[in-house]
Amino acid sequence: MSKGASKSAGKTVKVEQTASPARCHHSQRETLVGLRLNKIGRVSELPDTPATRGMIAKVHHLVRVVDSK
Repeated sequence: MSKGASKSAGKTVKVEQTASPARCHHSQRETLVGLRLNKIGRVSELPDTPATRGMIAKVHHLVRVVDSK
C-alpha cells in the first residue's frame, strides 16, 4: 500500500444528490455518475480524496455533503 492510500484509508465523505441535472452541462451529468449518484435522493459514501472533493465542487449546486468522517 502506498503512503497516500494509507493516510486516507479511514476517511470517507457521504454525498446526497438534491437536484436534477436536466439543464446542466453533459460533463456535470457524467460527474454525478462518477460519484455514483444519478437520481435525486441517492446517497453515496466515497473516499475523501482531493479528486473526490474536486468532483463534488464541480456539481456543488446539485449535491450536498451529508457527513464527513
